[in-house]
Amino acid sequence: MTRDEAETAALIERLVGSVADGEDQAVEAALRPKDLDEFIGQEKVREQLDLVLRAARARGATADHVLLSGAPGLGKTTLSMIIAAEMEAPLRITSGPAIQHAGDLTAVLSSLQEGEVLFLDEIHRMSRPAEEMLYMAMEDFRVDVIVGKGPGATAIPLELPPFTLVGATVRAGLLPPPLRDRFGFTGHMEFYEPTELERVIHRSARLLEVVTTPDGAAEIAGRSRGTPRIANRLLRRVRDYAQVRADGVITCETAEAALAVYEVDARGLDRLDRAVLKALLKLFGGGPVGLSTLAVAVGEERETVEEVAEPFLVREGLLARTPRGRIATPAAWEHFGLVPPRQGGPADGREGPR
Repeated sequence: MTRDEAETAALIERLVGSVADGEDQAVEAALRPKDLDEFIGQEKVREQLDLVLRAARARGATADHVLLSGAPGLGKTTLSMIIAAEMEAPLRITSGPAIQHAGDLTAVLSSLQEGEVLFLDEIHRMSRPAEEMLYMAMEDFRVDVIVGKGPGATAIPLELPPFTLVGATVRAGLLPPPLRDRFGFTGHMEFYEPTELERVIHRSARLLEVVTTPDGAAEIAGRSRGTPRIANRLLRRVRDYAQVRADGVITCETAEAALAVYEVDARGLDRLDRAVLKALLKLFGGGPVGLSTLAVAVGEERETVEEVAEPFLVREGLLARTPRGRIATPAAWEHFGLVPPRQGGPADGREGPR
């Protein structure tokens, strides 16, 4: 299993993971907004994209190529569908891992219709030969098909109809500059504020036909790690709890009880997050400790700790990466109600004031 595959598998298994599994994809299709006016959050990206699409429609031309970057679950796929809908164009969806040879890309590009929107998810994982072919396709709407091998090989130019490429990536830095420069519009998706997630939850609750009180939505939003996909997933789990063990209405108390069952705490940490922090605090005195040692202590793979747990812990200010290893911040000690060790002294792991 490759590192990317291991990371994806680990994320799918987590309730607060930001990768969509089969159930999520089916539900997301029903919950996705259909136009920019209905899309919640990402105000700057939405405004800028609206100008790009309106101008293209006024000119009667295809829209510029669009690159969307940001963490999983923030709405990159949804925006690609909205772009196609706003341009009244067909949408073709594929992904970087599916394009491992230049011939794979040629097959996709040669079947595009004029004005069609091609959504290329995880564009940073395309093969290098396919990337180099994409340069010409984006700029000149042409690809060269190589026929034959060796000295007798011949390049046959293949003209393409004008199309719009929408690329999505969680790691924009991995894209080579020649590819990034060919996108006419680049938008970076930010994590959502709790108030924005509350609006997402209320909208999803209406579509799911479940009653949610304002404080119930706020409780779910506060544990959703700034990600709409996680907010919708937690909403569905709380809905299940409310239907089975309550009166079907999602209140603050019901949400707290439901998420306690699913081991998602008030800050959005799940079992893996807490295991990493507790090992760092109680076994290693808050660090510094090497990543491999920390992974062994929690019984997980090194890549799982680094790619799945660490990003959120660092973003929340609970863990820091240093040249000497991982260290816990004062906020981590406070979160678990533990007293930090004296400077230079061993950790005692005593319970502190809450």
